[in-house]
Amino acid sequence: MSRWKALPAELDPRVRQLVVRLRQLKDHGDLSMHRLAAKTGYSRKSWERYLHGRSLPPREAVEALARIGGEDPTRLLVLHELAAEGWERGRRSPSPPEAAAARPESGTADSAAPVNSADQADQADPAAVGKPARPHGRALRVAVAAGAVALVLAVSSAVLLVVRLTDDGTGGRTTAPPLSTAAASGPEPGSPPVYTCHVQRVHGQWYAGNSRTRDAILGQGQAGADVAEAQCLLRRAGFSPGAVDGIYGPRTEAAVKDLQHRVGLPPDGIVGPHTWKVLRG
Repeated sequence: MSRWKALPAELDPRVRQLVVRLRQLKDHGDLSMHRLAAKTGYSRKSWERYLHGRSLPPREAVEALARIGGEDPTRLLVLHELAAEGWERGRRSPSPPEAAAARPESGTADSAAPVNSADQADQADPAAVGKPARPHGRALRVAVAAGAVALVLAVSSAVLLVVRLTDDGTGGRTTAPPLSTAAASGPEPGSPPVYTCHVQRVHGQWYAGNSRTRDAILGQGQAGADVAEAQCLLRRAGFSPGAVDGIYGPRTEAAVKDLQHRVGLPPDGIVGPHTWKVLRG
């Protein structure tokens, strides 16, 4: 099993989650860096950057490792899409001073401490190898965790604020059409939800009256108004998802793949921000 170094403390939590899972797949398959490079077509140095959090792996590398490890790549590709957003956010934002101060010096116990798994590498404590813990280490980990929670809350609040904005004539803001009565009020207790498609174009965007989302991640087995919205917009684009029932089944997945193939996106059958952008037009 590999002896992993701890990931950078300032790494976005979504990127960290992807890298930890890739490390686990490599360890589970008992793959050396050389074997991993030979089996995936990506160089040893590239995989060292990917698995140490210094570079975001491409989708194709993630999918290749998933198949070698015997795992369905769908979940890993969803993690990759979220990690890509976190990676771009991290590149636009400067690293906080605390994170810079917490980077281990070359040759110190923090950078050389061996661990037994990818998860332990991410949570390595200098005291575990007989070295005194740095006073700020625990506070830094708490700050990173709190920052991740604050980030999720901030993104959720921003999304809610955007969809509620109205055009007040001062900032040129646009308003999405109101949700349909069935989607807004919900079904009667004990009865399945009923969705309808009232497709209209508002300020250059297509809406069907079920949901205003533009970044929800949808895949097999999910259900709800977001799925119904995607089904309506797939119909509008000429790809039949079957009945508009709000259930992401095989026919909906096939329609999504056909759309993705048509516009040049990876045909993974998962509706993410890029596919929503195509559906919304």
